[in-house]
Amino acid sequence: MRKGSRAATALLALCCTAAAGLTGCGGPAREGFSAVGAAAPGPERGAGDNVAPQGGVEFQQLGDPSAAGGSPGSSSTSTGPPGSGTAGGPAPDGATSTAPGGSAGASGGSAGPGRTPAAPDTPGAPGTPGTPANPSGPSGPAGPTSPTGPPGKPGTTPPPPPATPAQLTLSAPARSAAADRWCERVTVTFTNTGTTAARSGTVSFATHVIGALGVDWATITTTQPLPGPVAGGSSKTQTYTVCLEAWRVPLGMHVDTRKVTATWN
Repeated sequence: MRKGSRAATALLALCCTAAAGLTGCGGPAREGFSAVGAAAPGPERGAGDNVAPQGGVEFQQLGDPSAAGGSPGSSSTSTGPPGSGTAGGPAPDGATSTAPGGSAGASGGSAGPGRTPAAPDTPGAPGTPGTPANPSGPSGPAGPTSPTGPPGKPGTTPPPPPATPAQLTLSAPARSAAADRWCERVTVTFTNTGTTAARSGTVSFATHVIGALGVDWATITTTQPLPGPVAGGSSKTQTYTVCLEAWRVPLGMHVDTRKVTATWN
């Protein structure tokens, strides 16, 4: 019975010694990793002394790897000389350095062995209009308003209206007595309402022979030349002396010119 008690005591002491070695022999608490491999060569360390490893060290996470959110391959790291791309030194340009937890940061460069290709640019949504440059900038001053139609050429005048033939209008004859009883003075105004001048023509006078008792004995027509030319759109006044044969107007009678007409060309 005493021999079995001693064996149990020795086994308990061995377990305590192994547990102290795994936890760092009284050092600060670790993060759940254990050292695997042979101890570093050299004199045996004293209690409580930490000796830096001289070769590669591999750490493995205790428990289920999925509970920590990473894979076993992503949690391992190794130490090496600076510049070798492993933990403990800077990664070379373009190489991928793996951080604990499975995340990796990739620098620029084309994809190749040991490199992660850069993510392609995400194209914009189709149909999305581009943002104009400086949309909130102040607008420039408004320019002068352009005319609605082309201006006319300087120095030009509208064309004249089409020409129209001469058209004479005669006023009522204004009569006055003359020196002889068979003559009288007749004044007429000629107005040309056309645009063409009346160059020449004939004026006809219808003269009545009136008796002493007011009886109209006869009407005699005489002619005289037109006072031309009469320009278009103008007027001209002419006084004529209209006479009949003396024997047609006996003593006691007189003449009376009541109507005047004209022809022209």
